[in-house]
Formats: sequence, structure tokens, C-alpha cells
Amino acid sequence: MNNHNHNNHYSTHSKHKSEEKSRRKRRSNSKNGAPPCNFDWTSISQNTYEDDAVINKKLPKELLLRIFSYLDVVSLCRCAQVSKYWNMLALDGSNWQKIDLFDFQTDIEGRVVEYMSQRCGGFLKSLSLKGCQSITDGALQNFAQQCRHIETLILSKCTSITDVTCESLGKYSSKLRKLDLSSCPDITDASLKYLSNTSPSSTGQVRGCPLLAYLDVSWCNNVTNEGVIALAQGCTKINTFFCRGCTQIGNDGIEMLATCAEHLMKLNVQNCQNITDDAIIKIGSNCPGLTLLCASMCNHLTDASLVALGKGCLELRTLEVSGCTHLTDSGFQELTRNCHKLEKMDLEDCIQITDATLGHIASHCHQLNALSLSHCELITDEGIRQIGSSLCATENLRILELDNCPLITDAALEHLQGCQSLQRIEIYDCQLITRAGIRRLRNHLQDILVHAYFAPVTPPPSVGGGRQRYCKCCVIL
Repeated sequence: MNNHNHNNHYSTHSKHKSEEKSRRKRRSNSKNGAPPCNFDWTSISQNTYEDDAVINKKLPKELLLRIFSYLDVVSLCRCAQVSKYWNMLALDGSNWQKIDLFDFQTDIEGRVVEYMSQRCGGFLKSLSLKGCQSITDGALQNFAQQCRHIETLILSKCTSITDVTCESLGKYSSKLRKLDLSSCPDITDASLKYLSNTSPSSTGQVRGCPLLAYLDVSWCNNVTNEGVIALAQGCTKINTFFCRGCTQIGNDGIEMLATCAEHLMKLNVQNCQNITDDAIIKIGSNCPGLTLLCASMCNHLTDASLVALGKGCLELRTLEVSGCTHLTDSGFQELTRNCHKLEKMDLEDCIQITDATLGHIASHCHQLNALSLSHCELITDEGIRQIGSSLCATENLRILELDNCPLITDAALEHLQGCQSLQRIEIYDCQLITRAGIRRLRNHLQDILVHAYFAPVTPPPSVGGGRQRYCKCCVIL
């Protein structure tokens, strides 16, 4: 009998000790937070705090759910470890309509995405897996079947996915509006065909993503004109298309996009070196709502492109043509004459432009807030004077980049002293700029960031008959 009681006492003591240890562990987890990659999505813990807390009695379930809806992923995972009741509330699908796992990219595996898909189901509308390189087609196939109301999906740098993922999206994600596949090297034209409803799936089912408005396939080097043509024909609601570094995309694809996607607003063809004036002229004539064009390093473009944009794209706000060395003052005169809403211009390495271009910008582009003129070696203080005295400078200009403009002197900085909105100026390798000139500018614009570099002074040659120093090898020779 005594042994029996002793055993019961030992068993009860061990149980209490185990429960207390679990409580301490849960408190630690609640304090520090378990990231989604370590959180157990499959079950609700049985060893949780009591559910009779005052807050649970005072606030109705609907109000608690509303409060939880403002929490981020980590906070929700912490709340799920507090009690059974909070676990149920925290993991309610209505709280998981938007999930961003970028901060956990190195830890997220396919099983986490599958568990979340099961939990969130039809509630999930936005998911970012940017940089989650362990995610494969299998997890995203399951995701596409479970989360059919997804509208935004970010898969940038998910380097393990292939066209199989887009096949699943084409089958199940008819509400998809934004898709980022940038830097996914195994994506090909087949993906764009699945999305555009022009390629039957392996089961023979054809559906596509008819609402798709945003697609980024930058640095997907296997995407060609064929894929872009299919996309343009099947997804006519496209208003944003980015294909930076897709060197196989040329005029045929972009011209078809301009023809079919009449609502095109943003186009980035940076480093697509097969693009010529023909494609930009088509954009100018067919896309009056274009607000952003990045054609940097498309080095076949000439003034004809600027003329076309100036005639047809009056809503243009951002123009990036860095490295387009054939553009001249004449082209920018035609552009700025009508495109008065320009806010950002990147003209780096447009080596033929002179102060005349700055005069046109100063006269017509009063909303300009960022201007890059780096490596435009013909720009002088007079051009900066025109910018500094313009309406855009006194009210809007925030960023000015003048790296490697060898003719710029301290006088240019004096012309900018009235630019009260100027936040940052770049003047690396402007050899005629001095520290004194920068100090005077800062006296007028105390919060401005000045990025400059001054080479160390070359030491003078030794004077007089100082003893020459040789290394031991030289002495021996």
C-alpha cells in the first residue's frame, strides 16, 4: 500500500514537473516567437494556458479576430501558442489573407507552404515567397489547388521552380492578378502560355489567368518573343510587364504587347538589346496611358523613340534610358515638349546630350523630382544653372546625380543652393568640385546628403640629396 501511494505521489510529482516545464517552454516561445518555418501547423497543442482569461470573457470572438487581423506572421504564431482558444483564433483563415515569408526565406520548405495552404484555403489572397529557394513545384501545385482565390503571388528568386508551377496556376488560379517570376532560371515560354490560356495542360484542361495584370519575368533568360506574344494574346488586361535581362525578347514580342494590351502602363525592357525604335514607336502609338518606361542599355534606340513617346505617351512619369548612347538633344526636346508630367529621368551615359537638354527639361518638366546625368560629360555649370532656377528645382527636385561630369565646378553647386527640396546629390569623380564648394552648399541645405570622393594627395617627390632606398634584391643585382 505504501509503495502504491509512493508510486502515485512520484507519478503526480513527475506530471506536475513535466507540465511546469512545458509551461516555461511555451512562455519562452510566446516571448521569443516561433517563425512560420518552425511552427507546428498540423495540430493544436494540448498543453496550453487556461482559456478563462479575462480578455476572452470580455471580448467577443469577432472582435478578437478583428484584432488578430492586424498582426504579422510572427505575432500570429506567438499568439497561437498562448492557449487552445487563441490557437484557434490565430490560425483562423481570415487572419492569413496576406503572408510575406521573405524574412524566413532560408528556412521555409515546401511542407510549410503546404500546411499553410490547408489552413488558409480560400482566404489567402497574397503570398510572397521571395528568395525561398527550397520551394519546389510540388508545394506550389498543392498551393494552387488549395488557394484558388490567390490574387498576388511573389516567387522571385525561387530558383527551384519550373513551368510545372505555372501549369498549376493556369489550371486553378483564375483570379490571379499579380505574378512575379523574376530570377527563376527554368521558366520558359511554356509558362507564359499556361498563364495566357493558349497552351493545354497535361490533362487537356485549358483555363489560364484572364485577370492577370502584372507579370515580372526579369532575368528569365529562356523567355522569348514567342512567350510574350502568347501572353499578349491571352492576357489582354496586362498593364505592367517587366522583362529585364531577357535578351531573347525583341521587337516582335513588344509590338504584339503594345497591340493587344491597350491598358499598358509600365514596361521595363532593360538590357533587352534586340529592342529597336520600331518597338518603342509601336508603344508610342498604341499605349497612351504609359506612365513608366525603362529601356536602359537598349543601345539601338535613337531620337525616333523619344519623338514617338513625346507624341503618344503624354502620361509618362518615369523614363530610364541609361546607356542609350544614340539619344541627342533633339530627341529630348521633342519628348519634353509634351511630356510635362515626368517625375524621374535617368539619362546616365547618354553621352551626346548637352546643356540644351537640361534647358528643355527645366522649361517643361516642372514635376521632376529625380534626375541622373552621370557620365554625361558635355554637361557644364550652365546646364545646372538652368535646372537650379527652374520650377521643378525650387519645389520638387530631391535627387540629382552628376557622377563623372568633368566640366562641373563649384559654381554648379552655387546654382543649386535654392533647391530647398534637394535631399541627395552625387558628385563622385567631379574633379573640379572642392570641399569648400560642398561646405557652402551645406550651409544653405543643411540636411542634404552629398556623396563625393576626393583622391588622396600625391606625395611630393623627395627634395635634396636624400639617401635612395633599395630593397635587398636590388642591392644584390
